[in-house]
Amino acid sequence: MDTLDHIVINTLMGMDAAASIFADLGFQLTARGYHSLGSINHLAMVPGSYLELVGVPASGKQRQEVLESPLGLSGLVFKSADSDATYYRLTAAGFAPQPPLSFSRPVEIDGETVEAKFRTVRLTGAEFPAGRVYFCEHLTPQYVWRDEWLVHDNGFVSIDEIVVESTDLDADAARYAALCGTTASVDGEARVVALPGLAIRLVAGERPRFAGATLGFTSLDVLKARASASPEVAWSDDGPGRATLGIASLDLTLTARVAG
Repeated sequence: MDTLDHIVINTLMGMDAAASIFADLGFQLTARGYHSLGSINHLAMVPGSYLELVGVPASGKQRQEVLESPLGLSGLVFKSADSDATYYRLTAAGFAPQPPLSFSRPVEIDGETVEAKFRTVRLTGAEFPAGRVYFCEHLTPQYVWRDEWLVHDNGFVSIDEIVVESTDLDADAARYAALCGTTASVDGEARVVALPGLAIRLVAGERPRFAGATLGFTSLDVLKARASASPEVAWSDDGPGRATLGIASLDLTLTARVAG
């Protein structure tokens, strides 16, 4: 059964403003990364996965698939231990993945610049129209997951759920389940594909899209205080240990809950 690697929030050409919002909310962001493919990023790391802010630079090489993706939550990425094996497995299962793609970005660690290297296997928009769905093999995970990057002022500790709006719940749920090597269940009017540490919740919508994500925190106190002080963030209490954050400039809705 597959597991989450990370989720992607597309900032397009507004990375500076987006990174400022997330930093103000108490997320520790890694230093800006510059991918060899022509994109830029910041990561908010948790054990085993991360939230990625991605965008393109104002000039120079610009990654077309990022420019063509919608603003906001736009990517769901699973782990791959071997991208070649993942490609052949997905092909054998009837999917139409793109061949593995290699890229890198420099990272500064302890005053030394090293190269973080990746290989990805991407699925097509025809198969997964809600957004970019792909698998990522980390060739240098020691340059991505660092203990000092796992501590956030707001207590961010996990990515628990992604909500996918669908115009055909049963077909899309079956497709995500087959992709991840598991089955889908019915939860009221929703369909749920449960993975270790992550639920993919499919709900009816007017168009396919990634509609939101649920993040886990040790407490919501700091996050609420930070959100309440930000003109960019709308905060709504949803009951004990749960709240909704809206960031209009990123067309983004996040659910925050107390983990555990």
